[in-house]
Amino acid sequence: MKVAETTTDQLNASEINLEEIKILVVDDNAFMRSLVRQLLKALGAREIFEASDGQEGYEVARQVKPDIALVDWVMEPEDGIQFVKNVRSAEDSPNRLMPIIMVSGYSEESRVLAARDAGANEFVVKPLSATSLFTRIQWVVENPRRFVTTDTYFGPDRRRKDVPFKGEDRRVSDQEEKAPADEGDEVFLDVEAAPAGDEADAEAGDGDGDDEAPP
Repeated sequence: MKVAETTTDQLNASEINLEEIKILVVDDNAFMRSLVRQLLKALGAREIFEASDGQEGYEVARQVKPDIALVDWVMEPEDGIQFVKNVRSAEDSPNRLMPIIMVSGYSEESRVLAARDAGANEFVVKPLSATSLFTRIQWVVENPRRFVTTDTYFGPDRRRKDVPFKGEDRRVSDQEEKAPADEGDEVFLDVEAAPAGDEADAEAGDGDGDDEAPP
């Protein structure tokens, strides 16, 4: 598969080496999984894992500990939103900080907000291209967002822009210093870019499915 010239320029300018990054593709459409695999290979990825729904994707994630997950929205029996929630909150989660890119054939604001509120890092709309895919991967790797924990949410900071903050500053840079959040409070965790490959394994110890994209 030929990579668009603009994507080639991005690859040359970026310090990201996708050969060193484990990527999990979760989609119940076999053709879409094949397409995404081809795009990722064209971008240089070598360690690509697949699953056909959110439940299987979660089990695969626990086994291979991917660095990034590309997850379709509508799947049966378990959809992408539930996958995100499991990764962010389950006690046996392989990595609660895993960058997750939600994929959908629809771009309504309500879907984008729902994905954000579940804990997804980014949102990309079908049909996918090498450029759109690489742009999202590059963003989550090179611009890791702070994680926020409240009584009802754990995930990337949902605010895109810095805004004046009223009240006590509860930001912390060390996860061990995190205090339990009171109701409505947010505690910020500064997160470094997730290591890839063997480094990730070493540190571990310490749309929409078959729906068609809208025309």
